[in-house]
Amino acid sequence: MLAVKHDVAGGTSHSSWLSRKYQDMQLRRTYQILLWIVGLPVHLIVFFYYLHKRKQDTYIDVFEEVNHRLIASGDKEKIRADIHQQVLRKKEFFNEKIKPHEIDKQTKQWTEETFQKIVRLKVEEELKSQGQAKITFEHIFVSLLSNRIFLIASFIPGLPMYVVLFLYGHVFLKYIVERLFMSVFVIIGVVILVFTILYFSPFDPAANILGESATKEQIATFNHLYGLDQSYIHQLWNALKGFFTFDLGKSFTGNEEVATSIVNRFPITLTLAVWSLVMAIVVAIPIGVMSATRPYSFFDYSFMFIALLGLSIPNFWQGLIFILNFSIKWQWLPATYSPGNWLSMLMPVVVLGTGLTASIARMTRSSMLEVMYEDYMITAKAKGLSQQHILWRHGIGNAMIPIITVIGLLFGAMLGGAAVTEKVFNISGIGSYIVDKQFIPDIPSILGGVVYVAITISLVNVIIDILYAFFDPRIRSKMKQY
Repeated sequence: MLAVKHDVAGGTSHSSWLSRKYQDMQLRRTYQILLWIVGLPVHLIVFFYYLHKRKQDTYIDVFEEVNHRLIASGDKEKIRADIHQQVLRKKEFFNEKIKPHEIDKQTKQWTEETFQKIVRLKVEEELKSQGQAKITFEHIFVSLLSNRIFLIASFIPGLPMYVVLFLYGHVFLKYIVERLFMSVFVIIGVVILVFTILYFSPFDPAANILGESATKEQIATFNHLYGLDQSYIHQLWNALKGFFTFDLGKSFTGNEEVATSIVNRFPITLTLAVWSLVMAIVVAIPIGVMSATRPYSFFDYSFMFIALLGLSIPNFWQGLIFILNFSIKWQWLPATYSPGNWLSMLMPVVVLGTGLTASIARMTRSSMLEVMYEDYMITAKAKGLSQQHILWRHGIGNAMIPIITVIGLLFGAMLGGAAVTEKVFNISGIGSYIVDKQFIPDIPSILGGVVYVAITISLVNVIIDILYAFFDPRIRSKMKQY
């Protein structure tokens, strides 16, 4: 009880980690509301305890005593006279018309505000000299959080609140959770936008699927079966509800579960994207670094010209040329993708990785050229460090931020489905799945694909931000301040 009383009186330097984090979160309105929501049972119990303790609070009595004492001593009247003179001087300085009733009103208002501040300061000084302080809900809660018995008793009802406090206390976990939480709203916005476009589009799914010979009764039955005869709001609500319950519905064609279809196609797209990225990083970064170390040389011009060609070649044309030569003419590789046959993955990986390699190589060269002549690079060279040490120890790390950005954006796009490449090589991935369904339009399948793409890109962006902090200590410092 003594420890609790002392904490209420002004806090101790040995307050618990939870107490400090709770106080930090009170400074931010959003987190303050969040703590009340997730820790409502505990807050209610503490609130009743606070009401009980407040009856013992001497703050109000001391406040009234100090207030009467200062008024009796004439301090308030002195303050009023000083403020009245200040208001008059201000009016005269700005050549404003002096209106007695306005001056009296402003003087009265400023006098009351100033006097109340002085009274509060006097009260705090007197209570501090007596080893006391005003009892507030926050002080009560902080003191209880420093009490082990209270923590044990409130652990189960306050578990969500303690989880939030734990996450807030760890910078990277807090940052990841915040970004994921914001991504949910982004995904909801994407679902609403895509659904609205599909709903008001001129396409008629029933007519497209059933054909021109379908009767009005058959079309009406189809629309009723899939809920297409319901209002816009009702259909949108069902789509959002399905997103939160992980039930993306059934496809209009084949009556297959959309979630199952996406899950079955995801490993293929992931494998294709990962191997393309590995190829691009292994080839592009060394080329970009070597080009930056020999700027405007024959070597530099040659590699950047090849990179420009890689960016300019369309994927479908490159894929067809590969099939004509490596599959039909020389018969070295399979023309289409076959699960379990790694040779059938070579051409799609190279085709998809060509543009990615070119983009990363150009960005690596550009980023390295920016850091090559920075002061810290010149200082490292003046210290006698070897060129390789300077390049890989100081240059690459500082040049990686824009490179990581490009890699992340392109990788996220590939995970969203490289539709053209998948179509050329007959790969049943996410990209070809979304393209096939959008011409119907198969609304559940398209929405499921869009949700998948939005989630994928959001997760990739979170990973990019974490990598930023890993490579750049300045960003780590800012994240801690944030």
